[in-house]
Amino acid sequence: MRNHFIVMAACAMLLATASCIDENIGSTLADNRTAIIEDSTSFTITGSTIANHHLRSRSSKQLIGIVNSPGYGTLTSDVVTQFIPSIKLDDNNVTAETIDSCQLSMYITAGDFTGDSIVPMRMTAYGLTKQLPNPIYSDFDPTGYYDPSEPLGSATYSATALQQSDTVQKQSFRRVVLPLPKEMARAIFTEYKENPSTFDKPSTFAQFFPGLYLTNTYGQGHVMNFMTTQFEVFYHTTEKSDTTLTQVYMTATPEVVYNNNIKLTLDPAVQQMIDNGEALVMGPAGLETSMRFPIQEIIDMYRAKTSSGLAVVNDLELTLPIEEVPNKWGVAPPSHLLLVKTAKKDAFFEADTLTNNKDSFYAAYDPVTRSYTFSGMRNYILDILKNKYGVATDEDIFFTLTPIDITTYTNQANYYSTATTTVTKIAPAISKPSIAKILLKKAKIKVVFSRHFIE
Repeated sequence: MRNHFIVMAACAMLLATASCIDENIGSTLADNRTAIIEDSTSFTITGSTIANHHLRSRSSKQLIGIVNSPGYGTLTSDVVTQFIPSIKLDDNNVTAETIDSCQLSMYITAGDFTGDSIVPMRMTAYGLTKQLPNPIYSDFDPTGYYDPSEPLGSATYSATALQQSDTVQKQSFRRVVLPLPKEMARAIFTEYKENPSTFDKPSTFAQFFPGLYLTNTYGQGHVMNFMTTQFEVFYHTTEKSDTTLTQVYMTATPEVVYNNNIKLTLDPAVQQMIDNGEALVMGPAGLETSMRFPIQEIIDMYRAKTSSGLAVVNDLELTLPIEEVPNKWGVAPPSHLLLVKTAKKDAFFEADTLTNNKDSFYAAYDPVTRSYTFSGMRNYILDILKNKYGVATDEDIFFTLTPIDITTYTNQANYYSTATTTVTKIAPAISKPSIAKILLKKAKIKVVFSRHFIE
């Protein structure tokens, strides 16, 4: 009877501090009779490659151009976009007639391209003739949304700064300038003067100006990742006709409807790897890996090793080694991968959410170890143990591995705190080409748990 009282008292103490429940799981165990157990048993992970060309972009980049890279494939991308207008246009001694010219300025970070930097390309802009659909996806066909017989303007450009001034070569960015008819700027200015409410929000502005279609019309040497696209207007005033002023009238941003229209044709060597049963990830709008994660086997092992006494799951971690795929233009593995329950993948991207470490996880590529490590998976296994009696459903077992783009915000360090970086956005990888072979047979799963022995 006395021993029974001691056991009950010990469990009561653990309940107060560790949420001890029937499944022998909790948050912490600590005394001189607690053993930390790490198990890296070789669990089997299986999977296969699936194509996914239907992605909701939600990217901050505009990917434009054509590139062919043996070992990767041929990527073609163009853009349709609405614009956010400036709330206030300069109308002090300015009229539609004092507007001299306008242009589309597109900026990229120096070196942010894939392909041959010196190949000349031509970009052409067309005005959209009707409203873009929303939501819009990467396999969108712009046919019927613009008049191909009425281009607004074109510009020839390349990704190199050679033969340009030293000042331009030293800049951290490059710019492509596409001249447009000054009548566009004059029409926008006139609308601002006559109907200022048009500029109150993007949706009303889009009714007046549906947007632009930007496409490559010459050359196929590279794709460029434009980070900013803005409509710039040059004008003078009625008082100073010899002084040129400039203002940005509108900008393309992720807050409006816009899309990278992507076509990706796989290189035969890549298709052969898929036919051979290899697991691949490839972007943009290319390939994903459908994966079976052995969570039930992990739970069964955990229960077998903690059948007596109390135990706590401390950590669950998955490391996926990869093999880089050789190709002409050095297309690298994705910078980040998302591991998400297949049943929840579409909702994850549609809702524009972040990972919760229960249904979804992300990992950065480590070029030293050539692997992705998904840590912090503890809540995933605890959810099954606590809420499903330790029985995993198909929803818990099947995952999709897909390339993603991540946006972060860094809070600068000050006297009271250190710098911290927070992920603010996760979107399907659209910003640049990527490819990697996932070595599922060499995947490592690490389970760490604490076992408390009661004497």
